[in-house]
Amino acid sequence: MTPPPPQPPPPGSNPASDSATDPRPGPGPLVVLFGATAGAMGPDLGSDETDLILLVWQVVEPRSRQVGTLHKSLVRAEAAALSPQCREASGLSADSLARAEPLDKVLQQFSQLVSGDVALLGGGPYMLCTDGQQLLRQVLHPEASRKNLVLPDTFFSFYDLRREFHVQHPSACPARELTVATMAQDLGLETDATEDDFGVWEVKTMVAVILHLLEGPSGQLFSKAEVVKQKYETGPCSKADVVDSETVVRARGLPWQSSDQDVARFFKGLNIARGGVALCLNAQGRRNGEALIRFVDSEQRDLALQRHKHHMGVRYIEVYKATGEEFVKIAGGTSLEVARFLSREDQVILRLRGLPFSAGPADVLGFLGPECPVTGGADGLLFVRHPDGRPTGDAFALFACEELAQAALRRHKGILGKRYIELFRSTAAEVQQVLNRYASSPLLPTLTAPLLPIPFPLAAGTGRDCVRLRGLPYTATIEDILSFLGEAAADIRPHGVHMVLNQQGRPSGDAFIQMTSAERALAAAQRCHKKVMKERYVEVVPCSTEEMSRVLMGGTLGRSGLSPPPCKLPWQCWAPCRCTLYFCLQASHHPPTPPSRPPQHSFLLRRQLYIPLQHCSRLLGCLLPPPLLPTTQGQPLNCT
Repeated sequence: MTPPPPQPPPPGSNPASDSATDPRPGPGPLVVLFGATAGAMGPDLGSDETDLILLVWQVVEPRSRQVGTLHKSLVRAEAAALSPQCREASGLSADSLARAEPLDKVLQQFSQLVSGDVALLGGGPYMLCTDGQQLLRQVLHPEASRKNLVLPDTFFSFYDLRREFHVQHPSACPARELTVATMAQDLGLETDATEDDFGVWEVKTMVAVILHLLEGPSGQLFSKAEVVKQKYETGPCSKADVVDSETVVRARGLPWQSSDQDVARFFKGLNIARGGVALCLNAQGRRNGEALIRFVDSEQRDLALQRHKHHMGVRYIEVYKATGEEFVKIAGGTSLEVARFLSREDQVILRLRGLPFSAGPADVLGFLGPECPVTGGADGLLFVRHPDGRPTGDAFALFACEELAQAALRRHKGILGKRYIELFRSTAAEVQQVLNRYASSPLLPTLTAPLLPIPFPLAAGTGRDCVRLRGLPYTATIEDILSFLGEAAADIRPHGVHMVLNQQGRPSGDAFIQMTSAERALAAAQRCHKKVMKERYVEVVPCSTEEMSRVLMGGTLGRSGLSPPPCKLPWQCWAPCRCTLYFCLQASHHPPTPPSRPPQHSFLLRRQLYIPLQHCSRLLGCLLPPPLLPTTQGQPLNCT
């Protein structure tokens, strides 16, 4: 079905005044646009990160029902390899694409030709109209971002023909499932079955569908355009916010120096909610390469999931579904001080780490210098503190624009006092996380479980009646270890399996086994050394009870020998401001009394977790973050 060619306006006519008095008011000119990439097509368009290879377009004047000239332009692709599906549907070859113009030149030609056609049809601002969201959101915007191209404003708003069709025909299938062919079929349109020029049939049929829709009641047609956000907007999130789980994804594998703007650029073309990028931090307060992203609706989230294993630089990024509760847990906050700090809009946030504990606002402002002023002066600084008011060495600063933030970042690793200061881009969610992390660490741990006595003391000695397993899979359980040892498992003492955890409380890949005798331990080591557990070989070596005890208490056992844990060091080696005391907590729950000499006891809670009482060091004014000693599962230890 070929639309009639456009007719130029009669001499002396004024297209603007004619359109103003048109008895059939409606939307301005529409540019019907079709595109294809070298890879996937249809609903998967843009999901494989391949380049655009074809643009086909035609202008429609809804009020006069006139159409312009149909244009088709090939686009040179950097990776000219065509998928079998694309090669069969388009009939294109790598040679023809190699002779085509690059994307920036094609976009310039597009703007010039569209402007000429619109002028012939009466002039006025025009709007793009596409079949679905993928062409602009998943192809043009991401590719332009990768190639550092600036798209015209025209490409930031468009009409989705599927949604416009669904407005007038709500009984049809959901808008996402519509295609050009099904829309034409539902309207009873006759299409040109002989048209085999790739992309031309689609544009001609879309034009015919638009003209048919305009013949009916068109009060709601082409009245609400789809918008692509040009800039990511930062903002705070509250713990009281309710976030729809159908709008959140988790991105994994981000470079550690990535900012919220980098994440927003990775999802270019999709609308992220205000303050919707939350970079995740590890237990040490550093970024762990993950982020939670909240989009404005579920359709944007579904398109984001199609970017699974797309690239940010040389790294591919994994994208998975997440929940609203996860997002609020990471990005939400309750502090009024933080809310006031983040209430200033359109500010760039930087994080300063490693500040001297004596540093105040004047020191930080002087460090940054007059060339990069902080928004609001001292009010634009937020110092992170422990619950008792002690400084942590972290702070956040607000800057009014990107240029000032860049100037401040040049002070990275500059010296303040006798310390170098690290500066990083930050986000509102990271501010909340850091403040929540320190606010949730009480001065004195709350003991919710009753304390139990030590039921199975170990006799100290140097007899090698234990074995050490090294290289265990991190998913290995005690049952897996018993199965791995086979017949030797019958010689294990009761509660004699001890899994060693690292400082983050996760399996370290090591375990200690207490055997009934040194002979049984040696036999087990000879029988099981370098046997395979879950595709990994495991080293099994004999060791003594003393060696096991010291490792479980925080020491190390390597080729260079045994290093004792902190509680086994001589008293003279303990620095007054770096020590950690272990109080003997009795079941009576009386307040602990500091001992007169360094004790060598740690006691076990109901969950069989060795807890070093670092709050004692806080009472002494120590400024250490609370580390975790290795913990065990199995028989507790008496290290007297």
